[in-house]
Amino acid sequence: RHGERWELQLKGSGKTPYSRSGDGRAVLRSSVREFLCSEAMHYLGIPTSRAASLVVSDDDVWRDQFYNGNVTKERGAIVLRLAKSWFRIGSLEILAHSGELDLQRKLLDFIIQEHFPSIAMNDSNRYLEFFSTVVLETANLIALWMSVGFAHGVCNTDNFSLLSITIDYGPFGFMDSYDPNFVPNTSDDEGRYKIGNQANVGMFNLNKLLQALKPLLDPRQKQLASQILEEYGKHYYFRFTELFKGKLGLLGEDENDNYLIAFLLKVSLLF
Repeated sequence: RHGERWELQLKGSGKTPYSRSGDGRAVLRSSVREFLCSEAMHYLGIPTSRAASLVVSDDDVWRDQFYNGNVTKERGAIVLRLAKSWFRIGSLEILAHSGELDLQRKLLDFIIQEHFPSIAMNDSNRYLEFFSTVVLETANLIALWMSVGFAHGVCNTDNFSLLSITIDYGPFGFMDSYDPNFVPNTSDDEGRYKIGNQANVGMFNLNKLLQALKPLLDPRQKQLASQILEEYGKHYYFRFTELFKGKLGLLGEDENDNYLIAFLLKVSLLF
């Protein structure tokens, strides 16, 4: 009724061609968490997929919840979730990796036409403009995550949306107090996706997106795209600072603002 189109997904409905060796099922506890968290993130003003419904399944699902070899039977469930698009960085990465450049170009043009209306389809720099937008909005999204202490447990390229929304609520968590080493994923032994590394992982994923786009760019555009990626850290830091200054009610610009933010985060860590 608002003239929008949303794509539907059933999470936990069973095996699909993308399930690999998994059964494609979901347990009730994780389904409830995704439903509640995605709706909470939306009302916190953070771009995210939404949850429309949750249905309990009669299927028994076997899971090793803590990855300690203790497999137990759990109740299954299915979440109907929605997003404007489910395309991810990995959607383009896999086509570039397999050399399917014609299909990649068609997919990219479709994504731009459907979801990036400010980019003209007859613009020879449209892929460059697309990349620039994704870099800026990804920096904004991760800064928003940090502003509420949200840690996405699996920040790989297949879980990073091209529309820069929060998707795929698998392992995740909110910090009770500031801890840059907070890891919400019990299988992440190395802490690759700890909350203090989310901005760096965002940069890593955007670099993978750039590598996927390079076969579609001319030499000048490749150089400009690399320069755009170099600005990611500046975008992230600016937005992070802006959000935390808003939390503290700080107005204007003061060279001590960043010191105060860092000091208060450190105080939080102590308690």
